[in-house]
Amino acid sequence: MKTDVEIARERHLLRIDEIARNVDMPTDELEHYGKYMAKVPIHLIDNKKVANSNLILVTAITPTKAGIGKTTTCIGLAQGMNKMGKKAITALREPSLGPCFGMKGGATGGGYSQVLPMEKINLHFTGDFHAVTTANNMIAALLDNYIYQHQDEGFGLKEVYWRRVMDINDRSLRDIVIGIGPKTNGIVRETGFDITPASEIMAILCLAKDEDDLRKRLNNILLGITMDDQPFTLKDMGVTGAIMVLLQDALKPNLVQTLEGTPAMIHGGPFANIAHGCNSILATKMAMTFGDYVITEAGFGADLGAEKFYDIVCRKAGLQPRLTILVATIQGLKMHGGIPLASIKDPNPEGVRKGLENLDKHIENLQRFGQTVIVTLNHFATDTEEEENILAEHCKQMKVGFAINDAFIQGGNGCSGLAQLAVDTIQAQPSRPLQFIYEENDLITTKISKVAQNVYGAAKVAFRPAAQRAIDRLEKWGYGQLPVCIAKTQYSFSDNSKSYGVPKDFTFTIRDVVVNAGAGMIVAIAGDIMRMPGLPKHPNALHIDLVNGIAEGLG
Repeated sequence: MKTDVEIARERHLLRIDEIARNVDMPTDELEHYGKYMAKVPIHLIDNKKVANSNLILVTAITPTKAGIGKTTTCIGLAQGMNKMGKKAITALREPSLGPCFGMKGGATGGGYSQVLPMEKINLHFTGDFHAVTTANNMIAALLDNYIYQHQDEGFGLKEVYWRRVMDINDRSLRDIVIGIGPKTNGIVRETGFDITPASEIMAILCLAKDEDDLRKRLNNILLGITMDDQPFTLKDMGVTGAIMVLLQDALKPNLVQTLEGTPAMIHGGPFANIAHGCNSILATKMAMTFGDYVITEAGFGADLGAEKFYDIVCRKAGLQPRLTILVATIQGLKMHGGIPLASIKDPNPEGVRKGLENLDKHIENLQRFGQTVIVTLNHFATDTEEEENILAEHCKQMKVGFAINDAFIQGGNGCSGLAQLAVDTIQAQPSRPLQFIYEENDLITTKISKVAQNVYGAAKVAFRPAAQRAIDRLEKWGYGQLPVCIAKTQYSFSDNSKSYGVPKDFTFTIRDVVVNAGAGMIVAIAGDIMRMPGLPKHPNALHIDLVNGIAEGLG
């Protein structure tokens, strides 16, 4: 089969105005970034149309390191729905340069289910990630300058929470010391870098409802603690307006297209293992304004992305998904069935059967939220008919809809069965109103425990002393009503990345808790999860090059 890059370059792209006209989006409102990309002003969002649109969430079983194929499935499903005459749009996250040049390469789908122009979306796109990085680091520079300039007045922060970010995997910058050298170099202190998708600015961008809400959220950013134990916010520095200017264009969603000319809104890119892992509310609502069916994804497995999509995004945005699709792969099921990673491509029906426990736990969790669930198998050439039949029969016994999709090889045609099943299911049995895992007025420890025990299956939750002190402080300051965002490994329900399947009788340990007051959520950090990834021994950057003016190696 041809490579993703070869497939993408063979396709004749439609001008972005034509893509917009196909869904009745006014072309004179678009802000063009070349011929095939455009930003869409947020005043076009129509909440009445949003309420009538059918929102579909695509999530997955606990993934392998190669992923499960949610993005490819989202794109293929949107293309499949359009082939059957439905007005469908997909809403996705923007790729991060960290994974693109690190472990997995591009993140724009694959095969015949891609969003285009692939190279631009994977690289600098419309500059949103750079704007987030710059805004974050501008705050860091202004904060360090504020402390330096006001030190003679007795001002100081006993703790500084705000860190710098960059969209590159760089383990050497996780922990650094600044201010070394002459006194004019600033105050000496320890700090560090996170990756841009982990920035609170990214979360704010994806959760903001409009410009006024963006300003309010920026004002609320907690930068540190004063010497008299009071919160110090961005509003206290008086520079919110400057950050607004840096983010004014990044706030607008981006319109692109799939290989088959289906509209796609791509905006924002937080990771679900360290943040809430969903594209922006504005992009989703924009898609729902112009599409009768909108397919969006939440990062990693359903225990991470889907839980946060429901408990944080939907709770705050008032969204109600009509259907949730759970993506599985035969290889993923075999991994959770105890088959060694080196052998998961080999036929092993018994491994599939044992791995179904992981699938069932995710189905149970999704149904707990009131969701109607259908399962789709992301087909691979190594799958056998016997293995596929095991999954199909199991879903039948579970009374859960099932369809195989071949979006990678066949594009929209490969999702025709899934598209029809999704439309029929929404018509016959749409999801009930969302039932959240916790209440906003629950204690912080209660919220975290409810997620860990009811979603992950933990026997108990342990809070290390540093985490408990942070929780006590946040409750005292009035942040206790915020939803929780648990940062943990994506490879297991537990906080142990090597514990596959459905771990039981485990203790889930929270080692630290921080508040993203601007984003409006409390981040509980579990296990050894890091907010700045490192590069592998053989990073994907080794395969990237500019050849005859064309970027190679991103697909």
